[in-house]
Amino acid sequence: MAKQQSLMTSECPIARTVESIGERWSLMIIREAFDDVRRFSEFQKNLGLAKNILASRLKHLVDIGVFNLCPASDGSVYKEYVLTEKGETLFPLVVAIRQWGERYLFEQGETYSVLVDNAHGKQVEPLEVRSCDGARLTPADCHRRRVRAGEEEDSPR
Repeated sequence: MAKQQSLMTSECPIARTVESIGERWSLMIIREAFDDVRRFSEFQKNLGLAKNILASRLKHLVDIGVFNLCPASDGSVYKEYVLTEKGETLFPLVVAIRQWGERYLFEQGETYSVLVDNAHGKQVEPLEVRSCDGARLTPADCHRRRVRAGEEEDSPR
């Protein structure tokens, strides 16, 4: 069987993103971090993941800059995994995946969790892709264009 090639050299940002964080346990770890989980033992308890797999995924997420490994905030000898700015910017991605699952993956009457806005106590509104003037965009309204990193014009960053 031929060895799979890494997608990290692809021109496609989706391919590179899937290669770096698209593995299911990585996304579940990131989801837990958005719920203020920071310690290895908490991730392990909440996810029920084998310690060796969890350690490998956390190391990878630290290596790519999604987490920083920091001294515990309570002054204990433990370490904590704290989302970096790069990690926090994954929030809309995680919300988009969640909302797609809420819409399409549960049968009538099944129980599932929803994301609730702390300030208003209401379910978060569905994400939408918008143009620079605020109009809702569909796939038919967009196209891809090749650019060079650092040379992008009109970038939303």
